Amino acid sequence: MRAGGLEAALSPAIGGSLLHLSCDGVDLLRRAPDGTGDPLAMASFPLVPYANRIADGRFSFDGQSYQLPLNFGDHPHSIHGFGWQTAWTASETAETAATLVHDHGGDAGWPWPYRAQQQVALTPFELSMSLSITNVGDTPMPAGLGFHPYFLADAATTIQFDADGLWLSTPDMLPDRKAPADALGDWSRPAIVGGDTLVDNAYTGWTGSATIRRGDGLRLTLRATGADILHVYRPPSSGDFCLEPVSHMPDAINRGGMASLAPGDTAHLTMTIAIDKIDQTLSKSAGIA
Repeated sequence: MRAGGLEAALSPAIGGSLLHLSCDGVDLLRRAPDGTGDPLAMASFPLVPYANRIADGRFSFDGQSYQLPLNFGDHPHSIHGFGWQTAWTASETAETAATLVHDHGGDAGWPWPYRAQQQVALTPFELSMSLSITNVGDTPMPAGLGFHPYFLADAATTIQFDADGLWLSTPDMLPDRKAPADALGDWSRPAIVGGDTLVDNAYTGWTGSATIRRGDGLRLTLRATGADILHVYRPPSSGDFCLEPVSHMPDAINRGGMASLAPGDTAHLTMTIAIDKIDQTLSKSAGIA
């Protein structure tokens, strides 16, 4: 898809993922390598019908116990739902917009049938992605949503967002205890995102907006609706990081924090990545004033 200086590409077959997002050839997100079939190598992928981890893949819902497949190598927990490891269908495509659909009929891994849909649109100034899940079965179902974008970072890249707390994690990355929002770094003001320690934590009370400023003069604004949590993933000494707008904390289904959808009901989450400012060289070539 192209609009002005912005270009994006999708891969319905690889988890309904975003392959890249660039402005006049300058990557805004991590670009998927050519020919890869690994959803974890994508620029971004959708999280549905739940986000992040479910402890040991086990939970109870409406008085019944369930065991999900452990879908992440030797990791002890189920992670990120099913959409990212499933082929989606492109039901509509255009130069600046697309609609992707993922239908799940219900099986031993997730017994509730649902329809997930992504609507993607590009303008000269932003990418917008809307994710929804509809309960197409005849009983209530648990449901959660999110996006998992990988932003590029140079040595000068800063992030800034407002939150009221965070969940410190156990060694196997489950929420352990609440802490002040600045416990792992004060992101309430622009601060360097790079570091030599792992940050993989859910921030609560997120206001729905985050700002990324790069050393090349580019500034991005991430905005989301339907996302009460911002999950920050900053690998040690890495050239990319994730700001993940999600509807619930990790393992929420075991902690009373995951929504229940009645038959026929739909949950929504949106994410927008906007270019708010760009340096003069890129501005002229991308046609952005």
